[in-house]
Amino acid sequence: MELQILVSKKGTKVVLASSLHAELGLSNKQYAANLRHWLHDVYQFHDGIRKPEHFKDFARRQSKEVVVDDYYLSIEFAKLITLNSKSKVKLKYATWLLGQEDTDGHSDLLSVEQVMAVLELSKVMGLVSCQTACEQKHLETYEERNGGSAANWWNFRSNLLGYSSEKLREAMQQLGKRPDGKSQRQMLMQVDKHEMVRTAVVDLFMGLGKSADYARSLGDLAKTFARELNVEIFDDREASPAFLPKLNGELAEEVKGC
Repeated sequence: MELQILVSKKGTKVVLASSLHAELGLSNKQYAANLRHWLHDVYQFHDGIRKPEHFKDFARRQSKEVVVDDYYLSIEFAKLITLNSKSKVKLKYATWLLGQEDTDGHSDLLSVEQVMAVLELSKVMGLVSCQTACEQKHLETYEERNGGSAANWWNFRSNLLGYSSEKLREAMQQLGKRPDGKSQRQMLMQVDKHEMVRTAVVDLFMGLGKSADYARSLGDLAKTFARELNVEIFDDREASPAFLPKLNGELAEEVKGC
């Protein structure tokens, strides 16, 4: 691993944008364009969905030796950039960067070794039975935390996940498809099927009592794995065992039994 972690005067861990770009194997000719995109795109940070903030997520590198624009990037920002990139090695670097994040305020983040287990988890979350089981467990935990009431459940979950039925219907219409009578799962299947894997992982860890930051972080990573592996979504609730995809059966049963 050649990417160097630097430490600012305030003790903040950072990486150089130029070094990250190089390690991701992206074209040098695209550096300026990619840098502009990185600094103005929208990401799901631990404190919410927003654009990167100057002096919080990045800062310009001032040096007479620098011949191109360069920036110091926070570890979290570098991880999010990596996950959103088209690099062939993004899983390797995103996982490594996750392990470099400061855990102050995020003590429940997984270690690098544990994160690798998300790879297998992302596969079994392609099963609708696992998705629905995780959603139910999340709902039960939500009710326990709210005195047995499920009031505001759907609004809470929509804010947590970053989408709602209304937003999905709008996305369907933009794709020229009719959303009438379709459930969220049916719309996601046509809009972004791997978001279903992310949703299931978020539901799983929220159901286990983890923090929203923790659940979303692992959900994002699972979605990236699912995309790279082209995980298929399979409704196994009424399917014949002969047609089930080959997956880690023990893990699937463990997920459904959580």
